[in-house]
Amino acid sequence: MNLQAGPQSLVEGAARSLLDPDARALAAQVQWWDLPSLAHDPPLQWPVAVAGEGPPLLLLHGFDSSFLEFRRLVPLLTGSHTLVIPDLYGFGFTPRPERGLYGPEGVLTHLEALLDRLASPVGVIGASMGGAVALELARRRPHQVESLLLLDPAGLGGVPRSLPLPLAALGVRFLSLPWVRRGLCRSAFADPEASVGAPELEIASLHLTCSGWATSLAAFARSGGFAGCGEPLPSQPIRVLWGDQDRVLGPGLRRQADALLGDRIVPVPRCGHLPHLDQPRLVRDQLFALQTHGPSA
Repeated sequence: MNLQAGPQSLVEGAARSLLDPDARALAAQVQWWDLPSLAHDPPLQWPVAVAGEGPPLLLLHGFDSSFLEFRRLVPLLTGSHTLVIPDLYGFGFTPRPERGLYGPEGVLTHLEALLDRLASPVGVIGASMGGAVALELARRRPHQVESLLLLDPAGLGGVPRSLPLPLAALGVRFLSLPWVRRGLCRSAFADPEASVGAPELEIASLHLTCSGWATSLAAFARSGGFAGCGEPLPSQPIRVLWGDQDRVLGPGLRRQADALLGDRIVPVPRCGHLPHLDQPRLVRDQLFALQTHGPSA
């Protein structure tokens, strides 16, 4: 596998050749933003897909994923919102500087720099690990984050656990194996036989060819990642969608989420770990309800 491809060339190629037409269209809407407050020398440019018109909505993807995760939701929201979809720091198609801070602090510092550029209140959708990121961001920026829609959020409980470098490197090598990527992709959907084909497998693995993927992911594992992010809950309106057939997080983590979030959780039938892919229209409707009526509507 070639791990030396530049992020901009990968995204430009994706906009031309991805098998999934929604993913091609989304890749074509990536802008490369300067975020001077990150203070990298030399300055770097950061991928942010921007689409639609209306109030800004920040979409945050999950672990070892990219902005392409939101490909099915984007067409449903561009008529009502300006969608701002970054790749999280050290993930997706971001540049990976040699001395980057690959852990929760780097992810959040990058997002705060992005919010500084937006300079306006935003709603946030966070999927899987992106849900934990959204909660942390809401606590840091209470006056800029207006509402939170969390999709099968990971990292609500527990404590960060750092992996030693040899184990982190071994785990990353394991994640790069094609049969492992295929299995992980299939486990995320309620009906993998109907939902997972060549387009989904292509999207799930394309960012692995980005220069520095293995190094940054191992460093993130060594940091301990996002854990224990549920408490205290931020003050913003929160709604949580949870797929009834989520095989990634499992029933134990669902019970933990129930204890923390109570009636903020909306069960989603015929849905796995990714409501924005299995049930994107329901996600759209729940977002509108949250922003119109609040978390308990």
